[in-house]
Amino acid sequence: MGICQARPVFPLLDDVTFFSETAMNLYTQLNFGGNCEEAFRFYEKHLGGKINMMMNQSQAPGAPSAAGKAIIHARMTIGDTELIGNDVPSSVFKQMRSVYLYLSVDSAKEAERVHKLLAGGGEIYMPMEETFYATRFSMLRDRFGVSWTIIHERPRQ
Repeated sequence: MGICQARPVFPLLDDVTFFSETAMNLYTQLNFGGNCEEAFRFYEKHLGGKINMMMNQSQAPGAPSAAGKAIIHARMTIGDTELIGNDVPSSVFKQMRSVYLYLSVDSAKEAERVHKLLAGGGEIYMPMEETFYATRFSMLRDRFGVSWTIIHERPRQ
């Protein structure tokens, strides 16, 4: 009788690394059609965010004197989340359709405040209401074209 030897199931994958030992961060990047700065300043003022960086075309190293004011890179912190933003040419800008920023707040009162604030000039998909999993829940697109889910979750039992 011969001896059975174990062979790799996927011999060609032996040298493939499936994860890295280096740190990675995953951020949300929002493209705007020319109103990135306005949106970030609005979120900073009303959602308690902090803008950490904002650069427009004319501030880029070596920018020509005729460079515009479109934002090429903006970064802000809201809670524990880093949000990245920039303007894209209006010819290629499209409002988000199936991606939402999911904003969890610590009270029903705060959910109502944020909903009212973000809904102004925007479009409400699901009005603020109570659900079986949340005391307050809504879905909307704000006036900047960003889609939001706002929730105050029920306490876990």
